[in-house]
Amino acid sequence: MTIAPIFERLIDDAAVFPPGDLPLADAVPAHVAHRSAWYSALVGPLLCRASDLESLAALASSLPSPLEVAVVVDTGTAGVLTAVDAVAHESQLVLRGVEVPLRGEPLGETARRTVAALDAALGGPDDEEPAYVEVPRAPGWEVALDVIADAGYRAKLRTGGPSADAVPSGDEVAAFVIACMDRGVPFKFTAGLHHAVRRPPEHGFLNLLLAVGRAVEGAPAAEVAAALTIDDGGELASAVSALPAMSVRRWFTSYGSCSIAEPLAELDELGLVAAP
Repeated sequence: MTIAPIFERLIDDAAVFPPGDLPLADAVPAHVAHRSAWYSALVGPLLCRASDLESLAALASSLPSPLEVAVVVDTGTAGVLTAVDAVAHESQLVLRGVEVPLRGEPLGETARRTVAALDAALGGPDDEEPAYVEVPRAPGWEVALDVIADAGYRAKLRTGGPSADAVPSGDEVAAFVIACMDRGVPFKFTAGLHHAVRRPPEHGFLNLLLAVGRAVEGAPAAEVAAALTIDDGGELASAVSALPAMSVRRWFTSYGSCSIAEPLAELDELGLVAAP
């Protein structure tokens, strides 16, 4: 059974992040198992905090092949170069992405410092080692997005968290998607996407795929946001199956999930994947 192109490497393995919080010693073998399973094409790199890279390198040293990792920089902008260098010096780790949250105000200035740090660490944008700048839901986010676009990097939106107010509204998500596309910025999502179909207040990852598909078609913001309100699994599965995969995934590159098994099971229930 092959994974449909619309779902290829859609889910980055965020097992060590909340609410899963899997210990790294358990997350690494679990990720290796995912990457060798029949659904491996669904799974992207293992996400790891910069502060945990030393532990990750020790665990990866005994693996039969190098481990693909995307680093979430939790050590501040100054830690970007250190994190990238740490992975580069480990033969058993392969860098497949860097993610940096914006911290501090004004966001435009914070974004400029962040992209400068990424330039110093990566030498510029790279599709093999994509860098994402997490844009907060705060005044000035569009200015920050302008800076990210000018530098050629990608954007990231947090779509959930420990409380209901951490979930952006449909209008906010639509505004982010359209703003990114207007600026030529690919993007990813993280947090809160625990299900294929929306379960208020959480968004569904199929809803997000459909929303991006509508934006690709040039739909107005209201129609993009409306895709996030569909709660009929069959209707949503049919609509997503009809999307132009390459066009949608050019923009919506992936999302982070603390579970691979749960979204896989829901895709199977909807008839979108099936075990051989």
